[in-house]
Amino acid sequence: MFLFISRPMGTLGSRMQAIRERLGEDVAGRLDALHLNALRTGLVSMEDLQEAYRKTRDINLNPNRLNHLWLVGIVFFILVATPVFYETISFLLGVRCFLPNNYLVWEATRPISDCSFCKGVRGPLILSNLTREEFAPHAYSSLPIIVKKAVAHWPAQKRMSFGYIRDLYDSVPGSTDSMCQFQHFNSDMKSLKEIFEMPLGRSNLSQGAPWFVGWSVCHPTVLAELRKLYPRPHFLPEDAEMPHTDFILMGYEQGAVMHLEYIPRLMWQAQLKGNKSWYLAPAPECDHQCQPFSFYVEPGDAVLVDTRLWYHANTIPKGQFSLTIQSEYG
Repeated sequence: MFLFISRPMGTLGSRMQAIRERLGEDVAGRLDALHLNALRTGLVSMEDLQEAYRKTRDINLNPNRLNHLWLVGIVFFILVATPVFYETISFLLGVRCFLPNNYLVWEATRPISDCSFCKGVRGPLILSNLTREEFAPHAYSSLPIIVKKAVAHWPAQKRMSFGYIRDLYDSVPGSTDSMCQFQHFNSDMKSLKEIFEMPLGRSNLSQGAPWFVGWSVCHPTVLAELRKLYPRPHFLPEDAEMPHTDFILMGYEQGAVMHLEYIPRLMWQAQLKGNKSWYLAPAPECDHQCQPFSFYVEPGDAVLVDTRLWYHANTIPKGQFSLTIQSEYG
Protein backbone atom coordinates (compact mmCIF):
# COMPACT_ATOMS: atom_id res chain seq x y z
CA MET A 1 0.00 0.00 0.00
CA PHE A 2 1.32 3.43 -0.84
CA LEU A 3 1.42 4.44 2.82
CA PHE A 4 4.05 1.79 3.35
CA ILE A 5 6.02 1.64 0.08
CA SER A 6 8.80 4.01 1.03
CA ARG A 7 8.89 3.21 4.73
CA PRO A 8 10.61 0.21 6.27
CA MET A 9 8.62 -1.76 8.86
CA GLY A 10 10.73 -0.38 11.69
CA THR A 11 9.57 3.18 11.05
CA LEU A 12 5.83 2.41 10.91
CA GLY A 13 3.60 3.34 13.80
CA SER A 14 2.11 0.56 15.89
CA ARG A 15 -1.29 1.06 14.23
CA MET A 16 0.17 0.67 10.72
CA GLN A 17 2.14 -2.37 11.79
CA ALA A 18 -1.03 -3.93 13.19
CA ILE A 19 -2.82 -3.31 9.88
CA ARG A 20 0.00 -4.95 7.87
CA GLU A 21 0.02 -7.91 10.25
CA ARG A 22 -3.74 -8.42 9.88
CA LEU A 23 -3.47 -8.25 6.09
CA GLY A 24 -0.50 -10.59 5.99
CA GLU A 25 2.78 -9.97 4.21
CA ASP A 26 1.57 -11.53 0.98
CA VAL A 27 -1.44 -9.20 0.59
CA ALA A 28 0.50 -6.15 1.82
CA GLY A 29 3.31 -6.94 -0.62
CA ARG A 30 0.90 -7.23 -3.54
CA LEU A 31 -0.65 -3.85 -2.67
CA ASP A 32 2.80 -2.27 -2.42
CA ALA A 33 3.70 -3.70 -5.83
CA LEU A 34 0.43 -2.40 -7.29
CA HIS A 35 1.20 1.12 -6.09
CA LEU A 36 4.79 0.94 -7.40
CA ASN A 37 3.61 -0.20 -10.82
CA ALA A 38 1.07 2.62 -10.89
CA LEU A 39 3.83 5.12 -10.17
CA ARG A 40 6.09 3.65 -12.88
CA THR A 41 3.47 4.33 -15.55
CA GLY A 42 3.93 8.05 -15.00
CA LEU A 43 0.18 8.52 -15.20
CA VAL A 44 -0.15 9.05 -11.44
CA SER A 45 2.12 10.56 -8.84
CA MET A 46 2.67 9.95 -5.15
CA GLU A 47 0.57 13.06 -4.48
CA ASP A 48 -2.30 11.54 -6.51
CA LEU A 49 -2.21 8.36 -4.45
CA GLN A 50 -2.07 10.33 -1.21
CA GLU A 51 -5.03 12.48 -2.32
CA ALA A 52 -7.02 9.34 -3.17
CA TYR A 53 -6.27 7.97 0.28
CA ARG A 54 -7.36 11.19 1.98
CA LYS A 55 -10.67 11.20 0.09
CA THR A 56 -11.29 7.57 1.04
CA ARG A 57 -10.49 8.34 4.67
CA ASP A 58 -12.71 11.44 4.67
CA ILE A 59 -15.73 9.37 3.59
CA ASN A 60 -15.55 7.55 6.92
CA LEU A 61 -15.48 10.90 8.73
CA ASN A 62 -18.21 12.51 6.62
CA PRO A 63 -20.86 13.98 8.95
CA ASN A 64 -23.55 13.41 6.31
CA ARG A 65 -22.72 9.73 6.33
CA LEU A 66 -23.00 9.70 10.12
CA ASN A 67 -26.36 11.45 9.88
CA HIS A 68 -27.54 8.81 7.43
CA LEU A 69 -26.47 6.09 9.83
CA TRP A 70 -28.36 7.78 12.66
CA LEU A 71 -31.45 8.04 10.44
CA VAL A 72 -31.27 4.37 9.50
CA GLY A 73 -30.87 3.46 13.18
CA ILE A 74 -33.87 5.55 14.22
CA VAL A 75 -36.08 4.06 11.49
CA PHE A 76 -35.00 0.56 12.50
CA PHE A 77 -35.77 1.29 16.16
CA ILE A 78 -39.24 2.61 15.27
CA LEU A 79 -40.01 -0.47 13.16
CA VAL A 80 -38.97 -2.80 15.97
CA ALA A 81 -40.21 -0.83 18.97
CA THR A 82 -43.60 0.34 17.70
CA PRO A 83 -45.37 -3.08 17.85
CA VAL A 84 -43.95 -3.74 21.32
CA PHE A 85 -44.89 -0.25 22.49
CA TYR A 86 -48.41 -0.60 21.07
CA GLU A 87 -49.04 -3.95 22.74
CA THR A 88 -47.71 -2.69 26.08
CA ILE A 89 -49.76 0.50 26.05
CA SER A 90 -52.87 -1.36 24.87
CA PHE A 91 -52.60 -3.69 27.84
CA LEU A 92 -51.80 -1.00 30.41
CA LEU A 93 -54.61 1.23 29.20
CA GLY A 94 -57.18 -1.56 29.35
CA VAL A 95 -59.99 -0.06 31.37
CA ARG A 96 -61.03 -2.11 34.38
CA CYS A 97 -64.73 -1.37 34.14
CA PHE A 98 -67.35 -0.55 31.54
CA LEU A 99 -66.23 3.01 31.09
CA PRO A 100 -65.17 5.11 28.12
CA ASN A 101 -61.46 5.70 27.62
CA ASN A 102 -61.78 9.35 28.69
CA TYR A 103 -63.00 8.29 32.15
CA LEU A 104 -60.39 10.36 33.98
CA VAL A 105 -61.52 13.49 32.14
CA TRP A 106 -65.17 12.75 32.90
CA GLU A 107 -64.37 12.06 36.53
CA ALA A 108 -62.52 15.36 36.84
CA THR A 109 -65.38 17.32 35.24
CA ARG A 110 -68.43 15.51 36.66
CA PRO A 111 -71.03 17.66 38.46
CA ILE A 112 -70.74 17.88 42.24
CA SER A 113 -73.36 15.68 43.89
CA ASP A 114 -75.90 17.18 46.29
CA CYS A 115 -75.70 13.92 48.31
CA SER A 116 -79.47 13.52 48.50
CA PHE A 117 -79.22 10.07 46.88
CA CYS A 118 -77.23 8.60 49.76
CA LYS A 119 -78.43 10.41 52.90
CA GLY A 120 -79.67 7.90 55.44
CA VAL A 121 -78.93 4.88 53.21
CA ARG A 122 -77.26 2.07 55.17
CA GLY A 123 -77.80 -0.80 52.76
CA PRO A 124 -79.85 -2.02 49.80
CA LEU A 125 -83.60 -2.41 49.71
CA ILE A 126 -84.22 -6.18 49.66
CA LEU A 127 -87.43 -7.31 47.95
CA SER A 128 -88.91 -10.72 47.35
CA ASN A 129 -89.79 -11.65 43.79
CA LEU A 130 -92.58 -9.26 42.84
CA THR A 131 -94.75 -8.04 39.99
CA ARG A 132 -94.25 -5.03 37.76
CA GLU A 133 -96.98 -3.15 39.61
CA GLU A 134 -95.40 -3.88 42.99
CA PHE A 135 -92.01 -2.75 41.74
CA ALA A 136 -93.29 0.45 40.11
CA PRO A 137 -92.70 2.73 43.16
CA HIS A 138 -89.01 1.74 43.17
CA ALA A 139 -88.43 1.50 39.41
CA TYR A 140 -86.41 4.70 38.98
CA SER A 141 -85.01 5.06 42.47
CA SER A 142 -81.34 5.69 43.20
CA LEU A 143 -81.63 3.34 46.17
CA PRO A 144 -79.72 0.06 45.58
CA ILE A 145 -82.17 -2.85 45.30
CA ILE A 146 -81.91 -6.63 45.45
CA VAL A 147 -84.85 -8.63 44.10
CA LYS A 148 -84.41 -12.12 45.53
CA LYS A 149 -84.84 -15.07 43.15
CA ALA A 150 -86.12 -12.76 40.42
CA VAL A 151 -84.23 -14.56 37.63
CA ALA A 152 -84.09 -18.07 39.12
CA HIS A 153 -86.60 -19.28 36.51
CA TRP A 154 -84.50 -18.15 33.53
CA PRO A 155 -83.15 -20.99 31.34
CA ALA A 156 -79.85 -19.09 31.38
CA GLN A 157 -79.23 -20.02 35.00
CA LYS A 158 -79.04 -23.70 34.11
CA ARG A 159 -77.71 -23.63 30.55
CA MET A 160 -75.27 -20.75 30.40
CA SER A 161 -71.69 -21.56 31.39
CA PHE A 162 -68.17 -20.78 30.25
CA GLY A 163 -68.29 -23.74 27.85
CA TYR A 164 -71.70 -22.81 26.43
CA ILE A 165 -70.66 -19.22 25.75
CA ARG A 166 -67.33 -20.29 24.24
CA ASP A 167 -69.01 -22.82 21.94
CA LEU A 168 -71.60 -20.26 20.85
CA TYR A 169 -68.93 -17.76 19.86
CA ASP A 170 -66.94 -20.50 18.10
CA SER A 171 -70.01 -21.39 16.04
CA VAL A 172 -70.50 -17.82 14.76
CA PRO A 173 -67.74 -16.83 12.28
CA GLY A 174 -66.06 -13.53 13.10
CA SER A 175 -67.83 -13.09 16.44
CA THR A 176 -64.61 -12.91 18.47
CA ASP A 177 -63.10 -10.45 15.98
CA SER A 178 -65.90 -7.89 16.22
CA MET A 179 -65.10 -4.56 17.85
CA CYS A 180 -67.09 -5.21 21.02
CA GLN A 181 -65.92 -3.53 24.21
CA PHE A 182 -63.70 -5.84 26.27
CA GLN A 183 -62.52 -5.24 29.83
CA HIS A 184 -59.80 -7.35 31.40
CA PHE A 185 -60.04 -5.68 34.84
CA ASN A 186 -57.07 -7.06 36.84
CA SER A 187 -56.63 -10.10 34.59
CA ASP A 188 -53.70 -10.76 32.28
CA MET A 189 -55.85 -11.50 29.21
CA LYS A 190 -56.51 -8.83 26.63
CA SER A 191 -59.14 -10.16 24.24
CA LEU A 192 -62.21 -12.35 24.00
CA LYS A 193 -60.33 -14.70 21.70
CA GLU A 194 -57.64 -15.14 24.33
CA ILE A 195 -60.29 -15.98 26.94
CA PHE A 196 -61.83 -18.73 24.82
CA GLU A 197 -58.41 -20.19 23.99
CA MET A 198 -57.54 -20.72 27.67
CA PRO A 199 -56.49 -24.24 28.66
CA LEU A 200 -59.15 -26.14 30.59
CA GLY A 201 -57.13 -25.93 33.80
CA ARG A 202 -56.99 -22.15 33.63
CA SER A 203 -60.65 -21.74 32.67
CA ASN A 204 -61.85 -23.71 35.72
CA LEU A 205 -59.07 -22.34 37.96
CA SER A 206 -57.60 -25.73 38.73
CA GLN A 207 -54.37 -24.18 37.44
CA GLY A 208 -53.03 -20.66 37.08
CA ALA A 209 -54.05 -17.30 38.51
CA PRO A 210 -57.64 -16.10 39.04
CA TRP A 211 -59.19 -14.11 36.20
CA PHE A 212 -62.25 -11.92 35.77
CA VAL A 213 -63.37 -10.25 32.54
CA GLY A 214 -66.37 -8.57 30.98
CA TRP A 215 -67.45 -7.63 27.47
CA SER A 216 -70.34 -6.19 25.52
CA VAL A 217 -72.31 -8.69 23.45
CA CYS A 218 -72.59 -6.56 20.34
CA HIS A 219 -72.56 -9.28 17.65
CA PRO A 220 -76.25 -9.54 16.63
CA THR A 221 -76.27 -13.31 16.06
CA VAL A 222 -74.64 -14.08 19.40
CA LEU A 223 -76.89 -11.60 21.22
CA ALA A 224 -80.04 -13.10 19.65
CA GLU A 225 -79.04 -16.62 20.72
CA LEU A 226 -78.20 -15.57 24.27
CA ARG A 227 -81.43 -13.62 24.70
CA LYS A 228 -83.35 -16.81 23.99
CA LEU A 229 -82.13 -17.92 27.42
CA TYR A 230 -83.06 -14.77 29.33
CA PRO A 231 -85.87 -12.24 28.87
CA ARG A 232 -85.87 -8.74 30.24
CA PRO A 233 -86.58 -8.82 33.99
CA HIS A 234 -90.34 -9.18 34.36
CA PHE A 235 -90.65 -6.51 37.05
CA LEU A 236 -89.14 -3.65 35.02
CA PRO A 237 -91.52 -0.99 33.63
CA GLU A 238 -93.10 -2.06 30.37
CA ASP A 239 -92.17 1.20 28.64
CA ALA A 240 -88.53 1.19 29.83
CA GLU A 241 -86.01 1.57 27.02
CA MET A 242 -83.43 -1.21 26.67
CA PRO A 243 -80.05 -1.02 24.90
CA HIS A 244 -79.07 -2.98 21.79
CA THR A 245 -76.22 -4.71 23.64
CA ASP A 246 -75.87 -6.60 26.90
CA PHE A 247 -72.78 -7.36 28.96
CA ILE A 248 -71.37 -10.61 30.25
CA LEU A 249 -69.15 -10.61 33.32
CA MET A 250 -67.52 -13.81 34.49
CA GLY A 251 -64.54 -15.20 36.29
CA TYR A 252 -63.07 -15.81 39.71
CA GLU A 253 -62.30 -13.85 42.89
CA GLN A 254 -61.14 -10.46 41.63
CA GLY A 255 -64.27 -8.74 40.35
CA ALA A 256 -64.32 -5.07 39.42
CA VAL A 257 -62.38 -2.28 41.13
CA MET A 258 -64.13 0.72 42.70
CA HIS A 259 -65.47 3.01 39.98
CA LEU A 260 -68.31 5.18 38.76
CA GLU A 261 -70.00 4.61 35.41
CA TYR A 262 -70.98 7.18 32.82
CA ILE A 263 -73.93 5.49 31.12
CA PRO A 264 -77.28 6.94 30.00
CA ARG A 265 -79.57 4.61 31.98
CA LEU A 266 -79.99 2.72 35.23
CA MET A 267 -78.17 -0.60 35.52
CA TRP A 268 -79.47 -4.07 36.36
CA GLN A 269 -77.56 -7.31 36.82
CA ALA A 270 -78.76 -10.90 36.89
CA GLN A 271 -76.53 -13.12 39.02
CA LEU A 272 -76.67 -16.49 37.24
CA LYS A 273 -73.85 -18.43 38.89
CA GLY A 274 -71.78 -17.94 42.01
CA ASN A 275 -72.12 -15.46 44.84
CA LYS A 276 -70.87 -11.90 44.70
CA SER A 277 -70.14 -9.25 47.31
CA TRP A 278 -70.87 -5.64 46.37
CA TYR A 279 -69.19 -2.59 47.91
CA LEU A 280 -70.88 0.78 47.47
CA ALA A 281 -69.57 4.21 48.44
CA PRO A 282 -70.88 7.75 47.97
CA ALA A 283 -69.06 10.41 45.97
CA PRO A 284 -66.08 11.86 47.87
CA GLU A 285 -67.87 15.16 48.49
CA CYS A 286 -70.59 13.21 50.35
CA ASP A 287 -68.30 11.38 52.78
CA HIS A 288 -69.35 13.65 55.67
CA GLN A 289 -73.06 12.94 55.08
CA CYS A 290 -73.19 9.35 53.78
CA GLN A 291 -71.57 6.03 54.56
CA PRO A 292 -70.22 3.19 52.44
CA PHE A 293 -71.74 -0.26 52.85
CA SER A 294 -71.64 -3.74 51.35
CA PHE A 295 -74.11 -6.50 50.53
CA TYR A 296 -74.20 -10.04 49.19
CA VAL A 297 -76.10 -11.56 46.26
CA GLU A 298 -76.74 -15.19 45.36
CA PRO A 299 -77.52 -17.07 42.13
CA GLY A 300 -80.99 -16.13 40.90
CA ASP A 301 -80.92 -12.63 42.42
CA ALA A 302 -81.33 -9.42 40.44
CA VAL A 303 -79.42 -6.30 41.48
CA LEU A 304 -80.30 -2.73 40.54
CA VAL A 305 -77.80 0.04 41.28
CA ASP A 306 -77.60 3.55 39.91
CA THR A 307 -73.92 3.19 39.05
CA ARG A 308 -73.89 6.77 37.78
CA LEU A 309 -74.16 7.93 41.41
CA TRP A 310 -72.73 5.13 43.53
CA TYR A 311 -69.07 4.17 43.35
CA HIS A 312 -69.04 0.40 43.34
CA ALA A 313 -66.78 -2.65 43.33
CA ASN A 314 -67.32 -6.36 43.83
CA THR A 315 -65.52 -9.56 44.72
CA ILE A 316 -66.28 -13.27 44.40
CA PRO A 317 -65.66 -15.90 47.10
CA LYS A 318 -62.46 -17.85 46.58
CA GLY A 319 -62.88 -20.81 44.26
CA GLN A 320 -66.36 -19.84 43.03
CA PHE A 321 -67.13 -19.09 39.38
CA SER A 322 -69.33 -16.03 38.88
CA LEU A 323 -71.44 -15.45 35.76
CA THR A 324 -73.55 -12.32 35.40
CA ILE A 325 -75.67 -10.68 32.72
CA GLN A 326 -75.72 -6.89 32.87
CA SER A 327 -77.82 -4.39 30.98
CA GLU A 328 -79.57 -1.03 31.36
CA TYR A 329 -83.07 0.37 31.42
CA GLY A 330 -84.57 3.82 31.55
